[in-house]
Amino acid sequence: MLIRYIYTALLAVASPFLMWGLYRHRTGKPCVGKRWKEHFGVTPKLDCSHGPIWIHAVSVGETLAVTPLIKRLKAQYPHLRIVITTTTATGAEQAQKLAGIAEHRYMPFDFPFAVRGFINAIKPSQLLIMETELWPNTLHTVAKANIPITVINARLSELSCQRYAKVQPIFDMLAKNLTHVLCQYPDDAERFIRLGVAKEKVSVTGSIKFDIEISPKVKEEGQALRNQLGNNRPVWIAASTHSGEDEQILSAHQEVLKDHPNALLILVPRHPERFNDVFNLSKQKFNTVRRTEHNHRLLDNDIQVYLGDTMGEMLTLMEAADICFMGGSLLGDKVGGHNMLEPAALGKPVLTGPSYYNFQVIGDKLFTSDALQIVKNKHCLYIKLTEYFSDRTKLSIAGNRASIVFEDNSNAINKTIQLLFASSYLRQ
Repeated sequence: MLIRYIYTALLAVASPFLMWGLYRHRTGKPCVGKRWKEHFGVTPKLDCSHGPIWIHAVSVGETLAVTPLIKRLKAQYPHLRIVITTTTATGAEQAQKLAGIAEHRYMPFDFPFAVRGFINAIKPSQLLIMETELWPNTLHTVAKANIPITVINARLSELSCQRYAKVQPIFDMLAKNLTHVLCQYPDDAERFIRLGVAKEKVSVTGSIKFDIEISPKVKEEGQALRNQLGNNRPVWIAASTHSGEDEQILSAHQEVLKDHPNALLILVPRHPERFNDVFNLSKQKFNTVRRTEHNHRLLDNDIQVYLGDTMGEMLTLMEAADICFMGGSLLGDKVGGHNMLEPAALGKPVLTGPSYYNFQVIGDKLFTSDALQIVKNKHCLYIKLTEYFSDRTKLSIAGNRASIVFEDNSNAINKTIQLLFASSYLRQ
């Protein structure tokens, strides 16, 4: 109790700075606007006879990952009402694409009064938390209202486990409110149990990110884009890049162009507020065009970099490429990589830097199957790219192996729904 009071006081002090980061206007990024009150629990009421399922996904990545689960839930249980919450405006923008299936609200800040306001307005029957977004006051307030809390697609790295162990009383405070923890892999489950979560509360479902749905529309749009970019030129994509990586990627591309003068790089920064900066950086040395400025005609052969400055089109851009380098992996331990399953689902060979601990198990599976190559620096990135571009058979084999890994590890969504149904939460 005392720990939570101290935490709440510290949160109150820090909240103005957190709100500044969340609400300030950024070029190319959507804003919360008039809906800011929802962060404080003043949220539109939901009119339904049975309490809806409340699913929390922090931002864009988590919203994209949980979307197939939401669609499957609605298809199997049409009577269910689903509310999805996000913290960020970019997540909200993505969640709005689920209109008609799930209703979006902003996640209340982790103050008891805000969470109580949300619960009173929505009256959820249960809370599903995507991955490991555990907030002390939210968990306490929801559990106190007798609402079951399930963590889905849960992951806990060894590093995070060791950190929690150093503050065991805080983790115990969080864990006691959890009804069920559905883990991605046995290693994750073992770590939760090691930290004191009751064994009967922990299950393994696999990663629902393996259940990415590649719609025919994505394939069609990706192939149409490739036709515009040029079918007879080597094309690679650097996806979800961060500040400090773009320079390395562009340097590698400069070397690739010496061996393959007509090669094209699709460069997609992780955060939309960086679109302009990365565009200006690229055009210093390369003929660069922005996707938002592309007229959808055949791209000129002298264009060397194609900047992906749109949201929600990552799969389309990946489909248009031959090879995918996944960003967030060349910056030491700062980021820990991003989802390598998206290019694998599309049958693309995957390259990553040495830091991919956020997707360690997935990366290791792809690496063991020779579908993933690890590059420790920009020179190694250049070497692997030229190897693939110079040997189309090798490129094709690696892509096929990526598809096999993806297919062999699917079905996590069905396992998740079965466990939720077994708990009777969905039998309303």
